[in-house]
Order: sequence, then C-alpha cells, then structure tokens
Amino acid sequence: MTGRITEFRHGPYVFDVIDSGPLDGPPTILLHGFPQRATAWDLVTPLLHEKGRRTLAPDMRGYSPRARPTARRDYRIGQIADDVMPLIDALGVDSVDLVGHDWGGIAAWAVASRHPDRVRTLTTFSVPHPAAFIKAMPRGQILRSWYMFVFNLPTLPELFLSRFFRTSRGGERMGMPEPFARRLHDDIVASGALTGALNWYRGMPFWTREDEVGLITVPTTYAWSDGDFALGRAAAEMTSRYVDAPHEFRVLRDADHWLPESRPADVASTILDRVNA
Repeated sequence: MTGRITEFRHGPYVFDVIDSGPLDGPPTILLHGFPQRATAWDLVTPLLHEKGRRTLAPDMRGYSPRARPTARRDYRIGQIADDVMPLIDALGVDSVDLVGHDWGGIAAWAVASRHPDRVRTLTTFSVPHPAAFIKAMPRGQILRSWYMFVFNLPTLPELFLSRFFRTSRGGERMGMPEPFARRLHDDIVASGALTGALNWYRGMPFWTREDEVGLITVPTTYAWSDGDFALGRAAAEMTSRYVDAPHEFRVLRDADHWLPESRPADVASTILDRVNA
C-alpha cells in the first residue's frame, strides 16, 4: 500500500492525479477523454469507493500543466499509453484494473495491448478497439468522425472552440450535462489545455507501426451507448474480434456519449461487474 499519489513523472513530464478512496483498496486507474479532465469521473468514483476500490484519475498528456509537449508527434498513442506505466509503478503493484472513456479508452486499449502483464482487467467506454474503429470507417463511421479531420487544421479549431466553450451552451449542445458543461471553459480553455487536447487528434498522422493496438488478452468489457453521436454500432459490434480473453460487449440504452458524467451509476456497475467477475 502506498500513500496518496498526487503526481507522477514520465521522462520530462509531470502528471497530476486525483487519488481517492480507501488506500488499501484494489487500485482502479481511470483515463479521461476529450474535452475532459480527471474530474470527469467525479460522479463515478464515490460509487467505486463504496465498494472498497481505490481510484486514481490522472490528467492526461496535454491536459496536465507540466505535461504539455508542443510537437504533434509527441501525441502518438504509444507515448500516451506509456505515460500510464509510471503511475502503475508508483502504486507498487503488479497490475491494476484499467478503465478509459473516449480518448482515454483508446489509451486504455493501447496499455492493455502493450503491457498485458500490468493490466488485471480492462473496461472501456464509448470508443471501440482502434482496429475495429478503422474497419468501420466505410460502414458509416467516417460520417460521424468528420470533426477529427477538422481538428487537424491549425489554429481554427482553437479559435472556434474557445468561443464555443465560453458559456455552458457549448457543452450543452454537445450533450454534456451540468455542472460539467459549465466547467468546460475553465477546465480546457482558461487552463491552457485546449491545444494539448487537440494534439491527440493532430498526433494521429504520426502514428507508426509501434502505435498499432494489437489483440487484447486480458478480461475486458466494452460498453457502448446507443445514443452516441460520435461512434456507431458497426465498430462497437466488431470490437469483440480483437479480444482473446473473457469479454463482454455491453450496450447502454438511451445513453449519450458522456457516460461518466451522465450515467455514473451504469458506468460504476459496468466497472464493478468486470473487476469482480
């Protein structure tokens, strides 16, 4: 058992962490997506603590103030996945239960693929296995993912999103509930995290074979919501092809993309069902 971890280092970068719940509980690492921070899990973590889980939610690369490289190539998914390993090491445990939502889900898929010995279980929300995502592009996914290409433009996305997030209306238009929609400007724009957050998209053209996410060999649950505006059913249903371990594909009915914020009880129960299986 370690004391509270408020930060950890990977190379020259220092990442902030929200470490909460019983210190002697089994550790669950929670990885956020875009445009979120570690606080996206605020409604989920108390439900995990009630069941004895210790939770660690880091602000990811580009979001943590001391971990914001400027080069697009520094946001390849392999590098982002490797950011998680020093946090596991700092816990002093062999393996953790790993959870991710949205881009944090992609990072979690990559961690489990690259370091299966360090991941006891994997639970991902919204974003499918990256290989399934790519295969689903000609089956309608590309029409949902148009914004990914727009975000690769220089400067314009920052100008637009800075204005879009200025009030809670921007977040509300995306379906994000309060109080999270109201905090978007402070969390992402005013904090200086917007360019780093967008660089997750801008790093994609620099992915190499080393960034490919392979077969998952740890017990896995993937949860997809049938009201997700960004991610279609085709990729969700194909994801099981890339898991060679006990796994579940769970559909959350009448739910949107922002599952940790809008459906925390369903998210917590999905995590607990996997870690206790």
